Amino acid sequence: MKALFDSSSLKCSKLVTHTYSTSFSLGIRLFAPKIRPSIYAIYGFVRYADEIVDSFDDYEQEELLTEFIREYKLSLKRKISLNPIINSFQAVVHKFKLYEYVDIFLERMQYDLDVCEYTTKEAYENYIYGSADVVGLMCLRVFVDNDNDKFNSLQSSARYLGSAFQKVNFLRDIKQDLESLGRSYFPNVHQRELTEEVKKEIIRDIEDDFEKAYQGLIKLPIESRLGVYIAYKYYSQLLKKLKHTKSEKLLTNRIHISNPMKMVILAKGYVRYKLNVI
Repeated sequence: MKALFDSSSLKCSKLVTHTYSTSFSLGIRLFAPKIRPSIYAIYGFVRYADEIVDSFDDYEQEELLTEFIREYKLSLKRKISLNPIINSFQAVVHKFKLYEYVDIFLERMQYDLDVCEYTTKEAYENYIYGSADVVGLMCLRVFVDNDNDKFNSLQSSARYLGSAFQKVNFLRDIKQDLESLGRSYFPNVHQRELTEEVKKEIIRDIEDDFEKAYQGLIKLPIESRLGVYIAYKYYSQLLKKLKHTKSEKLLTNRIHISNPMKMVILAKGYVRYKLNVI
């Protein structure tokens, strides 16, 4: 039965999410049950694409990405794929009409195979739009259940939140990006050196994104608001930790939030949510 195959495919997407990201897994568990499968499917797909370009350097990455994209496009025509991650995702793409966003995202993944340095703000923002903002827009289509009016009113905030998350990831992972992947995303990081002044400039930019994102976050449907809020608080806390870490230390250590602190963030966020003060 196809239904059984689809169910097992979604379980694979859920497993990928739990394996790769404790923070996003935590947020997804706080969504209404009807939302979770679609978000797991989205995360599993984008995670696998990202892994191809980031982690499989001992393999033919370009060939693997080309095959991944080809199988995705075939799945749209066939409405099935024997790759369970793609199979669960294609159903979500059809249901919420995510075609354009996925094409943009996959194009940016191809950039990671060719582009090592983003030297202008325009190029930097263009990459972030395709690698992060569109993922936020995909999720928003699910959150509003294809309601175009709600989507249009919240899409700018979803983009700001996607940008903020991505920029925090870039700053947290700057050591790995520079040393292991040979990539420099921030256009104001010259000669692969992060000065304290440049770090402050990056932080201010991310704080501005978070502030703008919050205005839309509090207007999200009740089914998704708490999960997004907890992810927002987790990344905000991570940004604070990065802010109080010397720039030279960011180039030698990967900063993270401990699991006990994540539980504290969850508890405080849940209380605020129940008191209706978010």
